[in-house]
Amino acid sequence: MNKVIISLAPVSAADTRVIPEEVAAEVVQAEKLGAAMVHLHVRDKTGKLTPDVSDFAETIGLIRKGSNLVIQASSGGISDMTMEQRCAPLFKCPIVEMTSLNGGSTNLGDAVYANSLPDILYCATIAAEKKIVPEYEVFEIGMINSICQLEEQISVSKPMLINTVFGHRGTMPATIDALVHFRHFVPKDALWGVTHFGRKSFDFLAAAIGMGADLVRIGFEDSKFIDAEQRAENNLQLVEKLATLIRAMDREIATPDEARCILNIQPKP
Repeated sequence: MNKVIISLAPVSAADTRVIPEEVAAEVVQAEKLGAAMVHLHVRDKTGKLTPDVSDFAETIGLIRKGSNLVIQASSGGISDMTMEQRCAPLFKCPIVEMTSLNGGSTNLGDAVYANSLPDILYCATIAAEKKIVPEYEVFEIGMINSICQLEEQISVSKPMLINTVFGHRGTMPATIDALVHFRHFVPKDALWGVTHFGRKSFDFLAAAIGMGADLVRIGFEDSKFIDAEQRAENNLQLVEKLATLIRAMDREIATPDEARCILNIQPKP
């Protein structure tokens, strides 16, 4: 496929000011630069992860009002919440079209990011019931096997989208060798994407684009650097640079509706 889906994850875990109007205004502008999807955790206005979807619902409502972006709610993040609490937006926010579903437990720096097999199955089951398409985030190769085994227990949305995440301390390094190795384990009938945490250059993303990645994630959640020395002033600079890179490599940028078609996302009210 020649189309590349740009997914914007605009809010850093370190941010302490997460105001719905401010987040939405920037995200809406990002669609004009090439973003097709927005990835958001459920946070309160201080940036803390929470099962209370009030601020999240307001944010995505404003995004939907001003854009056609695919709305993806994260079911992740390091916190003390149960998986039921982490899945709150799947129950309470009817315009959510996708959810990020992590494929297992891993170390993220000094923290342990816990995702048990029963928790993974629970989230995947709720997503299937609500006709919400999962983006399976995998930090290690074994997680791909766990995700594929879900098909033995529930009816999963096809094609599966596996987002390979690199660069966190304690997980797969963001090197070309690791990317090539990881890519071999993605099932032939699955779509795949890439996230580079801690990015200070775009060479790793360029390699993934050249290898045929279907989705590339960008945004302050993963890195605020526009190059090795400079921090971006806003998420729009990152989206614009990524879009320019994709076009320079003779690939096309998917629109939100093209992304829905590619991912087999069912229409929402």
